[in-house]
Amino acid sequence: MGPRLKLFLPLFLFALLAILLFRGLFLDPSEMPSALIDRPLPAFDLPALGDDRLLTRADLTGEVALLNVWATWCVSCRVEHPYLKQLADTGIPIYGLNYKDSDAAAQQWLADLGNPYRLNIADREGTLGVDLGVYGAPETYLLDASGVVRYRHVGVVDEGVWRTVLEPLYLELKQGESTP
Repeated sequence: MGPRLKLFLPLFLFALLAILLFRGLFLDPSEMPSALIDRPLPAFDLPALGDDRLLTRADLTGEVALLNVWATWCVSCRVEHPYLKQLADTGIPIYGLNYKDSDAAAQQWLADLGNPYRLNIADREGTLGVDLGVYGAPETYLLDASGVVRYRHVGVVDEGVWRTVLEPLYLELKQGESTP
């Protein structure tokens, strides 16, 4: 490399870095791809919250449903909880994954705030969370009737997220479920 070209190397590196940083301004930080999209929910064998009954992937199959990762230590989970109750009250099946939490605290939370979950998996050590690729709570997965992950939402599920993102996908999967 000639002496003149060496003078331009810092300028070239600066320009490359500036382009990468500029591109980052337009990325959606809540859109985190998942390696599980269009793959079955990972196999697991974990206790139900509040009892010693073991739950498996089979307990979450048979209908289009949401799997919501939550914890009592999660401030955002408290924000989304009332809306999850509303969804559950309209018949939307929601399963809970209580992530790295105390059973006593989780049971008290549900007693105080209401329980939107059909079943609640106690993932005390976070093993299923790791298999799902959970970054933190809340995260919500849309499962088809066979237990295949069709969509992953990172962050709070509220009316806007439900109406614009999750509900259309949910209804599309429900339509496919009823078509022979």
